[in-house]
Amino acid sequence: MINVNEYFDGKVKSLALENTDGKTTIGVMEPGDYEFGTSTTEFMTVVSGEMSVLLPGEVKWQKFKPFQTFMVPKDAKFKLHVEEASGYRCIYK
Repeated sequence: MINVNEYFDGKVKSLALENTDGKTTIGVMEPGDYEFGTSTTEFMTVVSGEMSVLLPGEVKWQKFKPFQTFMVPKDAKFKLHVEEASGYRCIYK
């Protein structure tokens, strides 16, 4: 089954599915600043545009471009800064 998710007044949208590979979302973000929390380990890959990310416990922002992936541990918060509309894929483990 495919679910539609919407966050931050519609500025972040994703489609979620769960199959034998596990849970995955494919989404888009409008320009803006966002903070997310995790309930599982997440592997997020930028597929279009770019994102600046402040990972848990870090003080330096890192920029991720298409085909680059970052990992966020379970039960953590991370921040994103998006300057142009961008796409991503997130795999939950």
